[in-house]
Amino acid sequence: MRLNVDMNQGGRAAGFFRKGIALVLLGIALGAVYLATTHRWPFAQSTAQQAPAKSNVLYWYDAMNPQNHYDKPGKAPDGMDLVPMMAAPQSQSSTVTSLAQHKILYWYDPMHPAYKSDKPGIAPDCGMALVPKYADEAASGQLPQGAIVVPADKQVLAGVRTALVERKALAREIHTTAQVVADESRISHVHVKVSGFIDRTYVSSIAQLVHKGQPLFTYYSPDLVATEEEYLIAKRGDRTLSSAPFKEIAQGAQSLLDSARQRLRYWDVTEEQIRQLDQSGKVSRTMTIYSPVSGFVTDRKAFPQASITPDTELYTISNLSSVWALADIYENEVPYVRVGQRMTFSLSYYPGKTYSGKISFIYPTVDPQTRTVKVRVQLANPGYILKPQMFADAQVHVDYGTQIAVPREAVVDSGTEQQVFVAQAGGIFVPRKVTVGATVDDQVIILSGLKAGETVVTSGNFLIDSESRLKGAQSPTQH
Repeated sequence: MRLNVDMNQGGRAAGFFRKGIALVLLGIALGAVYLATTHRWPFAQSTAQQAPAKSNVLYWYDAMNPQNHYDKPGKAPDGMDLVPMMAAPQSQSSTVTSLAQHKILYWYDPMHPAYKSDKPGIAPDCGMALVPKYADEAASGQLPQGAIVVPADKQVLAGVRTALVERKALAREIHTTAQVVADESRISHVHVKVSGFIDRTYVSSIAQLVHKGQPLFTYYSPDLVATEEEYLIAKRGDRTLSSAPFKEIAQGAQSLLDSARQRLRYWDVTEEQIRQLDQSGKVSRTMTIYSPVSGFVTDRKAFPQASITPDTELYTISNLSSVWALADIYENEVPYVRVGQRMTFSLSYYPGKTYSGKISFIYPTVDPQTRTVKVRVQLANPGYILKPQMFADAQVHVDYGTQIAVPREAVVDSGTEQQVFVAQAGGIFVPRKVTVGATVDDQVIILSGLKAGETVVTSGNFLIDSESRLKGAQSPTQH
């Protein structure tokens, strides 16, 4: 009884085993059919399909240096087998077109693209292997001259960043130094009109403050004394002959008197001194000279008993109630400074206090040592706080208005021309020559070549520029 049960159980187990084997074989068969139909089964293709057909190979390349292409299989310089670049499945006509596009036009030196050869070899200058130039690369001329295509992933690796070209209001402050000097239009020099000898001085020190009409010195002049005597004689003659019966005699006496009086005026004898001469009727031995202006004595050559002539500069008097501030502007900033602009000044001697005035004059010459141009501002000086030769910090506000501007890093300056790289869709970067204006902080004004809304490269542009120049050098149209 037990034997029959065991046999029955063994039979059922064997049946289950056979069914499992059948199911496994059926699954393998179905998988093989699926892989064969989808070309995923490695052994489902024929031997001719496993080996790359020569007609489907575009070119062979070095796996370690993919830019090195070869027209037949072999070994790369590093010893590795060249790898075939297969063409995608295509019709016969497209295959012919692809082969024509991948036709090698010439071989060139990668370090000196101007060198070309009709066959592979070694560059004579650098010893590097010549690189092939393919027809499809030369046919990419539909891109603008010098334009290159950089995929997004390579842009990230190269650190390429861009910025939007904007029209914005720009202004800046020009900071410079200035020096306080005396107002040249308020400087007076004291001379005499007739030779003589100084008798006495009333102002005897430099930097002394004098007022207009204040006596400076007295001096004796033989010619002046003689003229005074002639004046008194003419005055007595006029008084005597004024009632003469002949009119011509009276007029002659009056003419002599007027001539003597006018000569005294020409020699800077004041009306008050002439009146005193009339009243006293006596010749004054010495003549007093008065200050013509109010100000500080900045130079003195008048000393008692000194002999003087009309060309002797006896005193220099400067009126410092108004002074000049001369500011230095670098020559590249001069075009943005104009007469009438307001400039402010601050002095370290008086913290918290500022002075301001309008530019009244821009000097026409450049200092050859500092390469600066001086601009002049007139400042009121109540209390004589501002003193000549003081230094001050100066600043002037320059408004450039609304301008098209890009970051300074966007401009590639070759020395003879400036250009930017305009970013377009699809990772295309096109070089564009621009005319630049002033640099305001970190922005460069673009006078021509760009318009608002375009995008330019601000970082990585030197790498793009190198690639663009290399491509331009390799282009047949450049040679």
